[in-house]
Amino acid sequence: MNFPAEAMAEAKRQGFDMIKKKIINPQRVRCINGGFSFIPHRFVTGGFLAALQQKELLLYLFLVAVCDRHGLSFYRYDSICSLLQITVEQYIAARDALIEKELIAFDGTLFQVLDLPATPSKPPTLKPPRNCRRKKAPIGIDQMQSIKDILKGIGHD
Repeated sequence: MNFPAEAMAEAKRQGFDMIKKKIINPQRVRCINGGFSFIPHRFVTGGFLAALQQKELLLYLFLVAVCDRHGLSFYRYDSICSLLQITVEQYIAARDALIEKELIAFDGTLFQVLDLPATPSKPPTLKPPRNCRRKKAPIGIDQMQSIKDILKGIGHD
């Protein structure tokens, strides 16, 4: 990739030296044969990766790997669960989260990996239920005590 001389000079002035890349293993250079999928670099740099839970990321990467050039794929839930080694409940939760985060669409049969939205969805903040009161920590949790003192406190001498 060739960069304009002005951009290179500005990058050097700001202390950014371009990394010079070289092929490490020339016998194993990737090439496109048959199907092809991609993940935009912005998926990582734009915070989308960080916004996903583990099973969401697993399902997303699977759908990216198996989709066609329009992002379309049709795998049955049982095949997906078997291949990804996840339960049906984990699959449904991950699928629904990816839909909510606007990363995929699903019509009941067909999946579509969507173009990335402008910004990633914020993960929901977990709040305790309203009627949930904080309980005092058991003896020994919030203060240093010997095992002997803890046993005395629960009636074992």
